[in-house]
Amino acid sequence: MTKQLTQVSPHTPDWYRDAIIYQVYPRSYMDSNGDGVGDLPGITAKLDYIASLGVDIVWISPFFKSPMKDFGYDISDYCDVDPLFGTLADFDVLIAKAHSLGIKIMIDQVMAHTAEDHAWFKESRSSRDNPKSDWYVWSDPAPDGNPPNNWMSVFGGSAWQWDTRRRQYYMHNFLVNQPQVNFHNPEVQQAHLDALRFWLERGVDGIRLDACNFHFHDLELRSNPPATVRDTATVSDVNPYGMQAHIYDKTRPENLPFLQKLRALLDEYKAVSIGEVGADDSLAVMAEYTAGGDKLQMAYSFNLLVPQCSSHYIRKQVEAFEARVKGGWASWSVGNHDVQRVASRWGGATAPQSFAKLVLAMQLSLKGTPCLYQGDELAFAEADVPFELLQDPYGITFWPEFKGRDGCRTPIAWSNEANGGFTTGKPWLPVSPDHLAKAASVQEQDKESSLAFTRAFIAWRRKHPQLLRGDIEFFDTQDQVLALRRDLEGERSILAVFNLSDEAQTVDLPQTAGAEQLQGYGLPGSAADGTVTLPAFGAWFGYAA
Repeated sequence: MTKQLTQVSPHTPDWYRDAIIYQVYPRSYMDSNGDGVGDLPGITAKLDYIASLGVDIVWISPFFKSPMKDFGYDISDYCDVDPLFGTLADFDVLIAKAHSLGIKIMIDQVMAHTAEDHAWFKESRSSRDNPKSDWYVWSDPAPDGNPPNNWMSVFGGSAWQWDTRRRQYYMHNFLVNQPQVNFHNPEVQQAHLDALRFWLERGVDGIRLDACNFHFHDLELRSNPPATVRDTATVSDVNPYGMQAHIYDKTRPENLPFLQKLRALLDEYKAVSIGEVGADDSLAVMAEYTAGGDKLQMAYSFNLLVPQCSSHYIRKQVEAFEARVKGGWASWSVGNHDVQRVASRWGGATAPQSFAKLVLAMQLSLKGTPCLYQGDELAFAEADVPFELLQDPYGITFWPEFKGRDGCRTPIAWSNEANGGFTTGKPWLPVSPDHLAKAASVQEQDKESSLAFTRAFIAWRRKHPQLLRGDIEFFDTQDQVLALRRDLEGERSILAVFNLSDEAQTVDLPQTAGAEQLQGYGLPGSAADGTVTLPAFGAWFGYAA
């Protein structure tokens, strides 16, 4: 398999706006040595497959040295590869192979916190007067011995943990094993920039900035007020974290100058960035963090990673971002390693492959850089992982109402053989039996498969710059149907209509009168005399009259 020809030119400063990102969760992509855990050589072995999809950027979740309490998002050495995933030499081979295929590599940068056993934290907790004593967020207890304020951890309970060495509390926004770094210290900022430069020198083309609005905290340690509207996008409704308005523990104004420093470094290497934003008003933060051309190039939130999938909800998210943005750019994700797979979350337990095709076409028709999650091109549904096999501490804490993130992280089924061809050993999470029937090798033989559609639609989309760069406008329709228009100067406007339901829909849409139906997008639907007729999970694309 060879890479699809693309129109993306890396010599254009904002080339990333034409690109498609594909996320690889390394633990679950491909295991090369039989230990049951995916690794860097495994990713390298599958780069031809990734290239065949026609994507431009591969975002690789953390592979750095880590105790794996949060499966790599707890980093103990920012400048080395964990032996579980391979070596620095393996990473260099991966970079070289990707670049030979025209693929850029984006790595995760987890700056807001480290692992508990990072050398920085070991020194910081050793005393109150060591050189790194203020590299983390420490506080004396309240007079009654309680934590200094009401801040909560995303993963449950207080955001403060007592440390007997310093006889102080340290802050952690996530696991207790992930102490919060003190970004108010300029030395901390520089240490992170130096670590990032290490990877840029090795040829990395971009970064995904984990929890990018969590860097700074309120120096006065003021308690958060109650939320006026409960946040159910960032966390599930069984998590009390959503009951606070998080105005003091994250999304602080001091973050903007740091992002400008980060962008200056990235610009030296012509590298790009995408930030993960989890906030009470994520769309506003996305707009702020990508505005002005001197901070992040792209940002995404959890706003389309929620159970709601009505046309009105999707339209509201995109329009709200567009209304607030000032020259910035969104990346719209409908799936990743933190949420239930989109086929199940939006389509239900028995969603057909036609639903996965429809969602992909819809996502790739929104204004912004799409970010796809491994396995979604195969229409994988959420895997059922029994409690006794759960690995995710987040899910174990909030079981049974919230089962955690293991269901979207199970290994990729490359074939319908034992363990899906992922490993010759025992996989760290079970391969879903339902995924075996949809394995990549099976879909390779089916011209109507979700995999075949993904390749074809991505290639078709590239022929229409309106879908890459054009302005976006939505039309009023019934809640099951999303209708939009993409306009680009010098090009004919494109109309697109999507049926998000499992029942046929007829839409009176005067804008389609006299339109010319496009060919080759691979979904059923028709239009005549201002009326669009769509079967279940159908779509229609046409040039406006």
